[in-house]
Amino acid sequence: MATVVMMKHPQTGLTKKGLVGFSWTTLFFGGLPALFRGDWAVGLILTILYFFTGGLSGIIAAFLYNKHYTSKLIESGYVFADTEALNSLACAKLGIDAAAVPNAT
Repeated sequence: MATVVMMKHPQTGLTKKGLVGFSWTTLFFGGLPALFRGDWAVGLILTILYFFTGGLSGIIAAFLYNKHYTSKLIESGYVFADTEALNSLACAKLGIDAAAVPNAT
């Protein structure tokens, strides 16, 4: 099950939910979760792959998508804005140094 960690963009003040861990929604619905999150390119690719592979691509994507999405948020300037424990857990699951990503709190 995915762990939700709140993220905040320091310049705009926008907050989004970052997710790390296995994505059950991607497993069962293919690219639809990516499309709903506004990740259009990945969502379309996953939807097409899900259709042509009969859902088998969803198994692989379920392990990878949440990490990809949260990493893209970090690259876009978002920082972790949750509890210290959740921030550390997210950094560990993403495989990044906790000191390299500033916290918004």
